[in-house]
Amino acid sequence: MGYPVGKVAAWSGVTVRTLHHYDEIGLLSPSGRTSAGYRSYSDEDLDRLQRVLFYRELGFGLETIAKVVDDPGLDALEHLRRQRTLLLERIGELSRMVESVERVIKAKEVGGALTPEEKFEVFGEFREPEGYAEEAVRRWGDTPQWQAAAMPLSKAEWSEAEKAREDWVRRLLDVVDSGAPADSAAAMDLAEEHRRMLAAFMGDCDHALHREIAALYATEPVQLGFLVREPDQRPGLGEYIRDAVHANAARAQE
Repeated sequence: MGYPVGKVAAWSGVTVRTLHHYDEIGLLSPSGRTSAGYRSYSDEDLDRLQRVLFYRELGFGLETIAKVVDDPGLDALEHLRRQRTLLLERIGELSRMVESVERVIKAKEVGGALTPEEKFEVFGEFREPEGYAEEAVRRWGDTPQWQAAAMPLSKAEWSEAEKAREDWVRRLLDVVDSGAPADSAAAMDLAEEHRRMLAAFMGDCDHALHREIAALYATEPVQLGFLVREPDQRPGLGEYIRDAVHANAARAQE
C-alpha cells in the first residue's frame, strides 16, 4: 500500500515541501509513484522518515542523518536501541538544565525577598556581589541547609537578623581587640553562638559544617564580608573566626 505525500506530511507534522526536499537530496525518496506520477510512500519509507525526524529532533544535521540511517550495520531494532540511548542522554541533559534553572529561581527568590529600598534600609550600603546568589546556589543548592535558608524572609525578620549580626560582631571585635586568643573561652563562646545563629537560619549546622563555613571566612573575602562588614574588619579576622570555630568544635568533643 502506498501513501500520498499530503497524507504523509499530515501524519509526520512536516510540510510537503520538506518531504520534496528530502527526496531531492536523497535522504528519503518514496518507493513508488502513482499512475499520475505522484510520490507514493511505503511503510518502510515511513519507518525511515520516523528515524530521520528523530535524529533531526536531536539536533543532527541532514548529512549526518543520512549517514546514520544508511548505516548497513544498523537494522531497525538497532536504530530503536540507539534512539533509546540518545533519548536517555537527552533526558539527563534536560534534567540537569531544569535543576540549573530551579537553582537560579531559588537564588532570585532569596535575593528578591526585599525591595531595593528595604535592602538599603536594612543593610545600609552593603550589597552582595553581582552574581553571588547564583554562585551560592550552584555550590550549596542541593543541601538541605540551603533549602531551608532559601525561604525568603520578611523585612522584619531580616531586620532582626541584621541586629543580631551587628551585636555579635561588636562583641567579637571587643574580644579580638582585648588580645584574647582564638581558643579563649570568650572567643569559643562567640563561635558557638555563631553556629546557633546559622542553625536558626538554615535548619541545621553541626560542628563539621560550621568548620567548613568558617574556613571560607579565612580564604574568601566575600564570605567574611557577609558576616563582618568591611569597615569593621581587622587584619587576620577571618583566620581568627576560623580558629575559634575549630577550637569550639574541639571543646564540644571533649
